[in-house]
Amino acid sequence: MVDQPAWDLRLGYLIHDVSRLRRMMFDRALAPLGITRSQWWVLAFISRKDGLPQVQLANELDVGKVAVGALIDRLESSGFVVRHPDPVDRRVKRVFVTKQAKGFLERIRKETDKFNASIAKGIDRKELEAASHALLAMKHNLLALSDVNASNGTKEEPVTKPKPRRRRRAA
Repeated sequence: MVDQPAWDLRLGYLIHDVSRLRRMMFDRALAPLGITRSQWWVLAFISRKDGLPQVQLANELDVGKVAVGALIDRLESSGFVVRHPDPVDRRVKRVFVTKQAKGFLERIRKETDKFNASIAKGIDRKELEAASHALLAMKHNLLALSDVNASNGTKEEPVTKPKPRRRRRAA
């Protein structure tokens, strides 16, 4: 049997699987509140950067402008956010949380705390801190790799599908 390197603990698989399962179970926990994880994610982000332009929000969340626009549409129709034109550039729409959203976010934070406590049950605090520290270090290493690739001009552009061509109808 070949010895495996010390770092080969199937980390990629475990990180992916834990993340996927956490998202799935978190969606179930939020379902009774009538909000999706995606909506909560955007709402929580806006609450930390209230008044952010919608396009900048899409960039910072690394989500397409159309997808963020649709999420904001749903949040706006639920009364959680409002859009206001930028005072300098009226083409720019800034997104603000409402008073209703602030109370709702507090409720979600309590649910999130309970949820996180349930998934950390039976794990020693020092182990959680060590895992958090290791994941944070990995995140910093990945960001550093991203910066290196960007400065070398080797940053990969996302692959986009070509738009389907419209067929002309015969006259």
